[in-house]
Amino acid sequence: MTPVPGTAEEFTVHRPRLFGLAYRMLGSAEEAEDAVQDAYLRWSGADRAAIEHPGAWLARVVTNLCLNRLTSARAQREQYVGPWLPEPVFTQDGTLGPMESAEQRDAVSTALLVLLERLTPTERAVYVLREAFAYSHRDIAGVLDLSEANCRQSYRRAVQHVAAAHTRFESAVGRQRAFVESFVAAAREGDLAGLEKLLADDVTWWADGGGRVGAALRPIVGRDKVVRFVMNGVRRFAGGWSLSIVEVNGAPALVAQAARQLIAVASFELRDDGIGRVRVVTNPDKLAFAGRQFAVMSSWT
Repeated sequence: MTPVPGTAEEFTVHRPRLFGLAYRMLGSAEEAEDAVQDAYLRWSGADRAAIEHPGAWLARVVTNLCLNRLTSARAQREQYVGPWLPEPVFTQDGTLGPMESAEQRDAVSTALLVLLERLTPTERAVYVLREAFAYSHRDIAGVLDLSEANCRQSYRRAVQHVAAAHTRFESAVGRQRAFVESFVAAAREGDLAGLEKLLADDVTWWADGGGRVGAALRPIVGRDKVVRFVMNGVRRFAGGWSLSIVEVNGAPALVAQAARQLIAVASFELRDDGIGRVRVVTNPDKLAFAGRQFAVMSSWT
């Protein structure tokens, strides 16, 4: 069917919000782009006269497309090689919306996206629509074809699951960046004592290579083990990698590149007692979207 004139232009207005919704639902920027594109195909072939509120209609379509993808993704992730982590997204360009408050940054944090994997697809949809987009339970019920009571129950369960495992530490972006800068400096200088001071006793290092590149297949737990792992990595790769600190998923992150290609993105979860979690994505497939962002950002300089 030939798209209605003006269809693309009107859809473009809603695209950023739809991408933000799909990414929070899926934890994958590549899959989020696919879901948004599928939504556009449905939009271009729909009876526009019957669509009273385009934004709400499109949100419903994207949400249900994501629910279908989440169902199939669960089986695929059970076969995934090593830890599964969300795809990183550079957020200083507004790709995931404004990052002006701690709540906005936390809503797209790597730590929260990891926890959302524990929810059922319906719980995740309810949580994202309510927390990130301020939908009422009545509106969520309309999106998901559920009763308002069921939506409230799903939301309570989702909040309980997230709250039980997720503590949001009120930390200024400047303090977070200072920790990452100190981490990089200590690693480059081989300052073991400096690294140890930055890390919590029970710090855990997660690496997602997806079987595509070399990466630890199990979490590395404990300050001493993480320090040794970091120093071994510095000795092996520091000479060929260029490191920089860029905002990823709402927080300062460490980015490694070689020959102007994105190689790794490390996100840090900062607690009161130091760095508690480090999550590193090296799987080239998961760096594809961020790599395109990085190429654009590099062209600015």
